[in-house]
Order: sequence, then structure tokens, then C-alpha cells
Amino acid sequence: MKHELIDPSAGTEDIPAGRPRRLSAVLDELAAVATTSVTMEEVRVALGDRSLAALLAFFAAINLLPLPPGTTLFLGPPLMIISAQMVLGHGSVWLPRRMLEKSIGASQFRSMTGRLMPRLIWLEKLVKPRLWPFSSNETADRVLGFMALVLATAVTLPIPFGNWMPAFAIFLISLAISERDGVFLIAGIAAAALAFAIICIIFGTAHALFGFLFH
Repeated sequence: MKHELIDPSAGTEDIPAGRPRRLSAVLDELAAVATTSVTMEEVRVALGDRSLAALLAFFAAINLLPLPPGTTLFLGPPLMIISAQMVLGHGSVWLPRRMLEKSIGASQFRSMTGRLMPRLIWLEKLVKPRLWPFSSNETADRVLGFMALVLATAVTLPIPFGNWMPAFAIFLISLAISERDGVFLIAGIAAAALAFAIICIIFGTAHALFGFLFH
């Protein structure tokens, strides 16, 4: 499998000359050449070592799929690790070896990407560089990385019906970072606010219910 090589000395999310490869194109290529399985290492290499936002989008997108309860306990930590590296200003992606060795069966990967692809391609047609509020890439990565880290923590916690919206907010924010799109950033922040409102409602309802039952 051939992967596009990107200079790791570049800024964390600087957009290279020409149009960067879209996440949909990378996933489509991986699905097409997969024989037995696709490892997280293959995904990381295909997206490029410095594509923190692209990997963030990938793991967030997986969390948007209808998955068995408790799956976020395994899919949430990569989001936390990647967003933490953005906060720390790392210029390349690091994931634990055990996580990189995790694999998805080829047929399961194709099924997963098949469900994601129509919506992902539609969103990628909308996202573009515009109204970006940050003058420094480093500042953008640190500020938005911290926001993503808080949301990733919410994704990882076993909150009934409270994981989807934080993952969606991370997905929108990561797309905004990848293209420097201020409009998508606003949408991501709005989704984040809605996510925390939903979590507050869930905890408030649970607290009131327990108070009523055990008073």
C-alpha cells in the first residue's frame, strides 16, 4: 500500500500546497485495498503523521455509528490522547503501540466506511477556508484541542445517550481545523454547547429520579 509522505517538521495542521487529501478519499482507498483487516497504524500512516485533526475526525466519526453499549470506553481514549497532543503543541501523532495494533476486519471496515461516506462527502463539499478567527496555527490547535479534550472525556464516560453529541461536536471542530473554516467552527461550538446541555439534563433527571425513588 502506498501512502503519501508528509514532512513531519511542518506545523501541526498547516495546510500544504495544493488541496490536502480529504478524509473520505483516504478511507475509500483503505477500504479498497484492505484484504483481511485494517490496523489503526495503517489509518495513521495513510492520514499522515501530522494530521491530528484528521485522526480526530476519524475516531469521532466512528463514535457516531450505532455501536454496542460500552464501545465508547475503547473508542473514546484515542480522542483524548490526540486532543491532548494538540493542547501540548505536538507536531506529530503518537498513539500507544497496543492501540496502533488494533484492527478492524476488512468487511467490517468497508461496511463502516460505507455508512459514513455519503454524509462525510457531503460535509467535505461544504467545508472550506473562511472566517478563521485564529492568526496562529499553534494557538488554534491548543485552544481547540482543549475543547476537544473536554468533549472527548464526555465521549469516554458511560453516560446513557450522552456520547453521540460530544462526538459530533469533535467531528465538526476537527473538520473546521483541517480547512480553517470558521463557519464549521461555530457549528462545532454550538454542537458542544448542546452536548453539555444534554448531559446536564441527563444528570439532572437521574438525580431527581434517584431522589424520588430513595427519598
